[in-house]
Amino acid sequence: MKIRTIDQMDLSGKRTLIRVDFNVPMDKAGNIADDTRVQAALPTIRLAVEKGAKTILLSHMGRPKGKRVPGMSLAPVAPRLASLLGKPVAFAGDCVGEEAAGAVAALRPGDVLLLENVRYHAEEEKNDEGFGARLAALCDVYVNDAFATAHRGHASNVAILRFVKERAAGLLMRNEIAYFEKALVSPARPLAAIFGGAKISGKIEAINNVLPKVDKILIGGAMANTFFAAQGYGIGKSLYEAEMVKTAGEVLAGAASRKVRLYLPVDVVVADRLEASAPTKTVTAQEIPEGAMALDIGPGSVMLFREAIQDAKTIVWNGPMGAFETPPFAAGTHAVMRALAESAAVTIVGGGDTDTALHKAGLFSRMSYVSTGGGAFLELLEGKRLPGIAALEED
Repeated sequence: MKIRTIDQMDLSGKRTLIRVDFNVPMDKAGNIADDTRVQAALPTIRLAVEKGAKTILLSHMGRPKGKRVPGMSLAPVAPRLASLLGKPVAFAGDCVGEEAAGAVAALRPGDVLLLENVRYHAEEEKNDEGFGARLAALCDVYVNDAFATAHRGHASNVAILRFVKERAAGLLMRNEIAYFEKALVSPARPLAAIFGGAKISGKIEAINNVLPKVDKILIGGAMANTFFAAQGYGIGKSLYEAEMVKTAGEVLAGAASRKVRLYLPVDVVVADRLEASAPTKTVTAQEIPEGAMALDIGPGSVMLFREAIQDAKTIVWNGPMGAFETPPFAAGTHAVMRALAESAAVTIVGGGDTDTALHKAGLFSRMSYVSTGGGAFLELLEGKRLPGIAALEED
């Protein structure tokens, strides 16, 4: 891809608009509950400041659907960012119009300005060309560092680029692209992919896309139940997708024909209900009781999965191994995480649930790379071109 990065740009004195992802969770009191996304953007913002840019930050927050929703204002982010940067951060109460233009005009080289929620304008999600032009009028240079929104074709990452010639990826975006290429374009082998989560329908395109590229594929989570059904196993009351059973069978056949080792759980933890107080037991995958639900992979599966990835040089993981939010059913997910943490392989993890589980287990920093974009990461695994990245490409 012909994409320049911010470190290759001359930003001195230039109005530099950086599309960031400050869609941070807020508590009931209106305070930032987790500033991970703000911290992820710091290297790019600091570099722009060091280069003498007039730095303008643009982000969305939540889904206000084109209306001003006070609880989705980016105003609380400005003081948190100022604290992290160790310098003042100005805030404008809109991202276009007189207030935004005035705030940008007041900037001096090295200054930082945060604009209000771009999704307060309905034109943003419509990728409206006129709105893109209004955003573009605020800047000389455009930098996209919001990988998590790269799979969305919105005005702030696509339409705006019809009107800005100087464009680049931020450092976070650069890392996302580089690690994805390490994972699936030119990986160190053996390459193993691990898929989990609830539904095969949400991951089937990704599974089919990586199948010809990987040496091994491991499947856990509730989606494994659909594969059990494809093999003729009884699955009790377990969550599965009846309409995807045939597809699961085709995946199994496709892996066999390509000589790709496909691993499914050999045992599961079952209960009659998804509750922390529910009695649990471990059974083989072929012996799920009629009134029970498979809610986690069992210890035998953990051992199998650990052995399967032991010799891997690259591991890509998307989706938990069970209902990890409920303590009795978190052991499988945590065990797989520990196996990745202890591995010498390049470990690349993506997906909101997986990220959450890593934080809970205190193993986030033990991964080689954790993607900031759940949906965007999955679409890359599916082999799709992401609009937000494609728009950065130069002729």
